Parts: sequence; structure tokens; C-alpha cells
Amino acid sequence: QVQLVESGGGLVQPGGSLRLSCAASGITVTRDSMDWYRQAPGKPRECIATITSGGSTNVADSVKGRFTISRDIAKNTVYLQMNSLKPDDTAVYYCHSARTGYWGQGTQVTVSS
Repeated sequence: QVQLVESGGGLVQPGGSLRLSCAASGITVTRDSMDWYRQAPGKPRECIATITSGGSTNVADSVKGRFTISRDIAKNTVYLQMNSLKPDDTAVYYCHSARTGYWGQGTQVTVSS
């Protein structure tokens, strides 16, 4: 059974940082392409970062230079480091397994003063 469990969301001031975690079970992150998506109220879900099975990474233009995706093979966990956060980054953030199609439950990130 595949499970993706996100954590690390919360309330942060503009300019602050958060690190989201996605702990995977039932899959091996090195054999999958893992994505981070986000969905803001009234907007479609968008893919903002991907790490392939080979370790290559890609981030959306909207977060380039501020967000970084990485993984810990020993922990079978994928991370999203978010720096220089802006109010427009407020959204529910989801982890996604491209190979299986499974989603995590999401974690709320709110950027506000």
C-alpha cells in the first residue's frame, strides 16, 4: 500500500522559510519521479518541483531560485525547501508519485504578516 505523508507546513512571515517533508512508504523514491504540487484557493493545482528517479530536479519558474527539491534515500523521503516566501505562495502543498499516481493528504502553507 502506497502512502505519502507530508509535514512541515504552517504559518510563516513573508521572507521566511519552511521545509516540507514527504515520507513515502510502499514505493521507493529512487525508482519513481516525485513531484510537489500546490493549490491555492480558487486556482488549479500546479506542479512546482520534480525530482526524477535518477536525481535530476526541475522547479517551476514561479519558484525558481527560492525553492529546492531534494531527497534522502535512507529515509525514503522527499523534501521541498522553501525560502524567501511570499504571500502568493500560500497554498496547500501536495506530494505526488508520478509512477503510481498516489497523492499525499496535503499540508497547508500560509505566508502572512
